[in-house]
Amino acid sequence: MPILPALQAALETLPPSSIDLNDIPSVRSEALAASAGFAAMVAEPGPEVGAVTTAQVEVADGTIDVRIYQPSSPGPHPLHIYFHGGGWIAGGIDDAFTDIVGRERAGLAGYVTVTVDYRLAPEVTFPIPVDDSYAALLWAVEHAGDFDADPRQVTLGGGSAGANIAAAVALRAANEGGPAISFQVLEVPALDLTCSSDSFTAYGGGEYPLSAEEIRTYIGLYLAGPLDALNEYASPLLAEDPTRFPPTHVTSSEFDPLQDDGRRFVEMLSAAGVEATFTLGEGQVHGSSGFTRMLPESAAWRDEIIALLVAHDARRAWTA
Repeated sequence: MPILPALQAALETLPPSSIDLNDIPSVRSEALAASAGFAAMVAEPGPEVGAVTTAQVEVADGTIDVRIYQPSSPGPHPLHIYFHGGGWIAGGIDDAFTDIVGRERAGLAGYVTVTVDYRLAPEVTFPIPVDDSYAALLWAVEHAGDFDADPRQVTLGGGSAGANIAAAVALRAANEGGPAISFQVLEVPALDLTCSSDSFTAYGGGEYPLSAEEIRTYIGLYLAGPLDALNEYASPLLAEDPTRFPPTHVTSSEFDPLQDDGRRFVEMLSAAGVEATFTLGEGQVHGSSGFTRMLPESAAWRDEIIALLVAHDARRAWTA
């Protein structure tokens, strides 16, 4: 199907995207400042939750922040760790769209939700953001009781670059005997940093948000060198043993160079006997899933993920 008409009209009013590689800190601060106003126009506000707190997690050479969203009802609640997008160079827990996700998954799905401020490229490169994110997972499980969460019921989520990190963290947890991850939700994921998916060519020419050129730029800043793209923690689609991944749901946008990364990942997991499902956001572009006020289709995308998380928790509670 074509791009959703309301989305196409909105895209025609946006200026061409550009990134000043000489001043990435300004790019970050400007994007953060703009996100609140943009979210107010296109996104439904996140629901009220029981509590929102920020904590520090020790990582190599310092600390990172995490933000914890607690449901209003008494627990213990399942635990959900969410990794934000932004091409590994931008975004964070203060971004309005990240805050909405945290509130939705706590207030609507009933999960204690932890959003992670992993360090960004190019100041740090792979694998440090994955290391930070894995440290956040370990911290969240260790401190779950402090936030009325059950450390035995852990799920992961992420969007775009954050979905890449979520998959890497899930794989690392399995490889290193870390916390058991029971489910992961990956939205518009970048999972093959060799850029080998057919959709990279089909939808990456610049006519849609997030061009192939932009993706290559972000990858070049994130990876310390080209060979890192072959590392399974950078490109989870190249994982040596797909059975190490937990049950997974992927949602990709139709007009997105990363569409086939998500589809191929689900095909790989399914072939390996891992429970995996895929939804195509028809008529959507990269990032438009957050436009829940403007697009009924984006609200439906959100509602499907909430329903999947609720159903997963119900199934685990029934079998416990």
